[in-house]
Amino acid sequence: MRIDKFLANTKIGSRKEVKTFLKKGRVSVNGEIIKKDKTQIDPLKDIIAFDGEVIHYSQFEYYMLYKPEGYISATKDDSHPVVCELIPSIHELFPVGRLDIDTTGLLIMTNDGELGHLLTAPKKHIPKVYEVLADGIVNEEDQEVFKKGIPLKDFTTQSSDLRIIEVKENKTKCHVTIHEGKFHQVKRMFVYIKKPVLSLKRIQMGDVKLDSSLKKGEYRPLTTDEINSLYGKTML
Repeated sequence: MRIDKFLANTKIGSRKEVKTFLKKGRVSVNGEIIKKDKTQIDPLKDIIAFDGEVIHYSQFEYYMLYKPEGYISATKDDSHPVVCELIPSIHELFPVGRLDIDTTGLLIMTNDGELGHLLTAPKKHIPKVYEVLADGIVNEEDQEVFKKGIPLKDFTTQSSDLRIIEVKENKTKCHVTIHEGKFHQVKRMFVYIKKPVLSLKRIQMGDVKLDSSLKKGEYRPLTTDEINSLYGKTML
């Protein structure tokens, strides 16, 4: 990895600022002053310091992203912006699972392949909670349908919890908890009860809840407790 990319992605400064820092001799690698921005380093083996302070490097990164509309849950796409563009990192991050382009909310971003695999493995049944605005008045009969499981075209959903939060102007705000993650699953479930989704937002995955202080497009590192809770869920 180039030293200028490493410094920029560890938020020492912008690419332009980093080049200036290097020229001024403020960066060292293994005790040797480095001034060339194209110098190759190994973050796992080399000791990189800025103004004498060692820059601590983590092999894995874990983030909570408040995904906005208009972004694809992928690492690259030829037609649309992707969620990976929202978090600068020295690592190759990927989204854990996916949210549709028009769906917002909690998306876990990491480069930890093991955790990503475990969280999306169907047999783990990791609960995911969505906030839904449905077109129509959701009632107790609908709640019972969700609880029993819905026979969709390609599979029957597991029992899911449907909670009514607010009914206003023939629209219902509710929370639904599912344990799968099939294509357009939540939208298809509401189409089944003839109350289509107007907006969809994921607010929780496992025990990790979307941070209410985040705005769309913003992110923060997961806490140690949040990371441990996700790993704990996959061990059940």
